[in-house]
Amino acid sequence: SRGVSPLLAASLIHAAVDEVLQTDLTEFKLQNVETEGEGDEERFTLLDEESLQRCFFNKLRDVCCEWQKQLPSLRPLTRFLLVSIHAIRNARRKMEDRHVLLPEFNQLFGLSECLPLSPPPQKDDVDRAYFAVFDGHGGVDAANYSATHLHVNVGLHEEIIKNPAEALKCSFQKTDEMFLFKAKREKLRSGTTGVSALIVGNKLHIAWLGDSQVMLVQQGKAVTLMEPHKPEREDERARIETLGGCVTYMDCWRVNGTLAVSRAIGDICQKPYVSGDADADSFELTGSEDYLLLACDGFFDAIKPHEVVDLVLDHLMQTKGVGLKAAERLVAAAKENGSSDNITVLVVFLRDPQDILADCLNDSKSPRADDDAQSSPFNFLSCEAAATQ
Repeated sequence: SRGVSPLLAASLIHAAVDEVLQTDLTEFKLQNVETEGEGDEERFTLLDEESLQRCFFNKLRDVCCEWQKQLPSLRPLTRFLLVSIHAIRNARRKMEDRHVLLPEFNQLFGLSECLPLSPPPQKDDVDRAYFAVFDGHGGVDAANYSATHLHVNVGLHEEIIKNPAEALKCSFQKTDEMFLFKAKREKLRSGTTGVSALIVGNKLHIAWLGDSQVMLVQQGKAVTLMEPHKPEREDERARIETLGGCVTYMDCWRVNGTLAVSRAIGDICQKPYVSGDADADSFELTGSEDYLLLACDGFFDAIKPHEVVDLVLDHLMQTKGVGLKAAERLVAAAKENGSSDNITVLVVFLRDPQDILADCLNDSKSPRADDDAQSSPFNFLSCEAAATQ
């Protein structure tokens, strides 16, 4: 609200958390907490949020006073990244989508060599940026929880430096376990799909549960990175039926006649048929990639890849390559095409939108332009965050 730069904010947060973790946290531990399930008390420790919050803000104030005297060196990302995000409730009664964008992932978790703070187990000078979209169902609790905790589990995972894809995949499972513990205590029944992307240097790591999706556009052409988890998938159906569940058609294919996704965080009443085990994959980035697009099914059910390319290119042509409202344009197109669901679109430019537009215009002058238009799908966007409830 005060307009602090994200780079400084993330660095301050890490420094304040680092100070809190050096204190004795036993004074914040909740006593006589009822838990269900053997071993829950050993796996999870509950702390009093109000007193811990006061402690954190006191530490944050101390760090601010110290840094006001001498600001440490803060190293921003060296690679090009511009982000456009737009989300709407649409015709639904509630907005259950959530999204996270953390270009300052290194600063938030102290993974940068430049921060003079207590060192984590490992540090390096590799750029990292994290993005995620969550599509909640049956309530917003699971989506809220995942948007709050998944990236923390990733940043603190022991394999974050050596094996980021494994860290991402395992963090989905851990977040699911943590939320199920909360769901048991508080009698929550909600769930959420999720898709996340972690850019580490010249590599892209992705992980997903459910039917939210991430796609990459390279030189004006869409590259399919993943297959959503839907009950009608042959392998998913076989897994569910082996466990004793069923997949039935009720306006669409559903797990046990209820959920239209076969994997998700939460959904305690549908475990283990609705699995919390994420899929993950990694890809080399060569510098020829245009952008990433992460979105929920409310978008992908209404807009096809080639339509996305046309919409974004048209928008960039109208704005002369600015692209600030491209995510908004895509969301509006999905709504016009009949989507009544919550819609969230997050696009990460890996190259300057003006360069992407210039390349597309040059390609349009070549004899292969018509063929490329049919095979391309996806978009370019930019750095404005806009969310409509």
